Amino acid sequence: MNQKQAMIAGVLAGIGASLCCVAPLVLLSLGLGGAWVANLTAFEPVRPVFMGLALLFIGLSFRKLYLTTQTCEPGKPCADDEVIRKQRLIFWGVTIPLLGLLALPWFAPLFY
Repeated sequence: MNQKQAMIAGVLAGIGASLCCVAPLVLLSLGLGGAWVANLTAFEPVRPVFMGLALLFIGLSFRKLYLTTQTCEPGKPCADDEVIRKQRLIFWGVTIPLLGLLALPWFAPLFY
């Protein structure tokens, strides 16, 4: 799995992990409500699985970006320091909100 796929998988797993708590909060803040919003809490039992997957994929992306040395031929995008810097910037731009989504269920009761 390459770094881009790991990052996309981490984002999707993070969204899945926060679906039980973030989606009702967002819908209620938009003024949408009803009994069907309570059905979104059905995702609560699988939340730990999604959290684990999200953290796994974030860890894989971090390992690929920071801990492993890439062997590239000169002239390839992976040999360019600017490309690697942009990849790291995108990684942190995705990871910080994703960690916020994962932590939201513990802070959501403060907003209800």
